[in-house]
Amino acid sequence: MAQHHHHEHEGIALADAAKTAFEKSGEQWTDMRASVFDALSGFVKPASAYDIAEAVSNAQGRRVAANSVYRILDLFVTANLARRVESVNAYVANAHPDCLHDCIFLVCDNCGQATHIDDDSLSAGVRTAARKAGFSPERPVIEVHGRCSDCE
Repeated sequence: MAQHHHHEHEGIALADAAKTAFEKSGEQWTDMRASVFDALSGFVKPASAYDIAEAVSNAQGRRVAANSVYRILDLFVTANLARRVESVNAYVANAHPDCLHDCIFLVCDNCGQATHIDDDSLSAGVRTAARKAGFSPERPVIEVHGRCSDCE
């Protein structure tokens, strides 16, 4: 299995890497965007926009609308700061926002944990199959549902 290796950031280093990547994409790193990223990166499982809005609201002591969070999350996904776990309509912070690649999520149907793995050969195969079918792939989404090792 061909795996993609890179440096994964955590904590303040992750926030700094996200800010740098976001600004390189031509976007501004505002206080609200920083707050949404901090909340998102604080979750250990994929978080919905509503979960993130609640966390930001609690941190700021004022209500933050989920619609605002959705817009920011869309920007984060476009700029590679976050990944959307499509099947559960939730998001995870990208631990390596300075590295653009396809990813695979292993989603536990029991506890909700989503493990992100990289396998360039698998995503390349998906892209090749799509092209052979006359389709121009932009972003393969590969999610595998089952049970994680903690829940077996």
